[in-house]
Amino acid sequence: MDIPTKNNRKILVTQALPYANAPLHLGHILEAVQTDIWTRFQNLNGNDCHFFCADDTHGTPVMLKANEMGITPEKLIEDVYQDHKSTYELYDINFANFYSTHSDENKKYSEFIYKCAKENKLISKSVVEQYFDETEKMFLSDRFIKGTCPKCGAENQHGDNCGVCGASYNVLEIENPVSTISNTKPVKKESEHIFFDLPAKRDMLKEFIEKVDIQESIKNKLKEWLGDDLKKWDISRDAPYFGFEIPGEDNKFFYVWVDAPIGYIASISNWANSNQIEMEDLWSENSSYEIYHFIGKDIAYFHGLFWPALLSSAKLKLPSGINVHGFLTINGEKMSKSLGTGILAKDFAKITNPETLRYYFAAKLNNKVEDIDLNFDDYVQRINSDLVGKYLNIASRSASFLKKNKNNLSDDINAEIINSLLNKKDEIINLYEKREYSKVIRLIMDLADYVNKYINEETPWKKDEDEAVKISTTALNAFKILSIYLHPVIPNLTNEAFNFLNIIDFTFDSIEKPLTKKINNYKPLLNRLEKIIIPEEEDMDNVNLIDINHFSSVDLRVAKITKADDVEGADKLLQLTLDVGDLGTRNVFAGIKSAYKPDELTDRLVVLVNNLEPRKMKFGISEGMVLASSNDDGIYLVSPDEGAEPGMKVR
Repeated sequence: MDIPTKNNRKILVTQALPYANAPLHLGHILEAVQTDIWTRFQNLNGNDCHFFCADDTHGTPVMLKANEMGITPEKLIEDVYQDHKSTYELYDINFANFYSTHSDENKKYSEFIYKCAKENKLISKSVVEQYFDETEKMFLSDRFIKGTCPKCGAENQHGDNCGVCGASYNVLEIENPVSTISNTKPVKKESEHIFFDLPAKRDMLKEFIEKVDIQESIKNKLKEWLGDDLKKWDISRDAPYFGFEIPGEDNKFFYVWVDAPIGYIASISNWANSNQIEMEDLWSENSSYEIYHFIGKDIAYFHGLFWPALLSSAKLKLPSGINVHGFLTINGEKMSKSLGTGILAKDFAKITNPETLRYYFAAKLNNKVEDIDLNFDDYVQRINSDLVGKYLNIASRSASFLKKNKNNLSDDINAEIINSLLNKKDEIINLYEKREYSKVIRLIMDLADYVNKYINEETPWKKDEDEAVKISTTALNAFKILSIYLHPVIPNLTNEAFNFLNIIDFTFDSIEKPLTKKINNYKPLLNRLEKIIIPEEEDMDNVNLIDINHFSSVDLRVAKITKADDVEGADKLLQLTLDVGDLGTRNVFAGIKSAYKPDELTDRLVVLVNNLEPRKMKFGISEGMVLASSNDDGIYLVSPDEGAEPGMKVR
């Protein structure tokens, strides 16, 4: 379809909702940044664009996490909401509203859409057979079942697919099933479920897929799914379940994938009420607003089929576009805590300026459904080369000559240089619109090279003061244009640049206006990055409250260190061989190298967390954790008193 780039468009934008049972990781930030860049670009280009999101709060995992922590689900999602909101703010994600799916608005719209679907005879009931955990008194979804693969016999495999042979299967086919919640054998049990008639929407979905602005590869995949044996969609879950009860049903709840996307509408509704705007004007069948979703490739099925089918059943406007992106890898590895690549967004913001991550992501992103890699060496090199060495270098070297002129600008500038940059405006606008961010960055950096070349060739340091001021004024006018081009990507840095340039009007419409005022004194806006090192050990502090049953589930044992060695390639780790009496030996990697030398630890007694799940590290398998305390002065191992022997239980 033809992509409009200008002007006075009305646009609602959403990103996928982060799940409310854990902090945000860098993969969440990848999606938020690319959505935020596009939204900021639209507003910079004279359009009326608003960005909405919410926490996805319902479902069994939230309920179980709250139980594990000894708090209510409501308390958990409130705490996570505050953490998510503050983390997004670190990366300057400019939501019009960040909300929660556990809200009155979401309940209202979920019930409304369900009622409409029911009136349109799209709702039916059918008995299904599922695994049931008799200890926990709950039905189990596939993710809470493990067992033996029915195809290859591999043990400890997921409920619906095998990680060894790659086979997919019905969860009821798995052999020797075990509930991962209670570690007991579940039983098969029947329950009546509620279904949405997705096949009845096939013709509507065919038309939608043809019209929607979406990548061709995803469009083809949706057509393939649509051509398969499309089945009715199970939209109910049995109690106990944290979510909204289905009206008129007993102990039946909306499946989280029903009310989660409806959370987009709920967030917009909450914002509209606060701003005295009618929802009919924003999201209705006849609304003049375009609707764009930014999502990961793993949820294209839901957004490309289920979601438009739900909207259509209630005669609500369908999405104008869906932008699907790939996953994030770290130094070539899949994001994983056990591999040391599951990096929390809040932690990364302590290591380096979050604005630089926005830039790096933009420099790697295009409009294809491709995974991108965050390589730390490349990251440092790119930031130092592009932002410090090219873009900001223009300002720092020009400001020094203007300072000698009391920061007064020249009335005379080189129009050829300025026009060369302005002539690229339409191309940059078009690339932003198409979400070709890496091409935008490449073009802007080429322009920065062009300006630096101009300064080098004109040699203002060899000219008289008037000529040097003219050259520097030309360079700073070019710097202003580059800053406007970069503003959607690095809003904080460019805002500081605009403050330095003493301007308040910076849009694509005003980009041709030359600088006329005195500039302010230049202060370095970004320092060169040093090598990025991610801490190897997770923070040992844990503020969660637990009850006595949870504490009793931790198997603490006295252990004797029989051998301690340095770990090649690890700055903080020592490898410990532990004697745990009748329980045998354990291999543990401990982050205590800064406090202890290996030869100081032989025959020392320590306390071992014996039933901690083994952790695969690049150095080997760590089979537990030794207890230690720490403060700013050092790390201190916890040791039992005299008389304790290896293998004794610590109570």
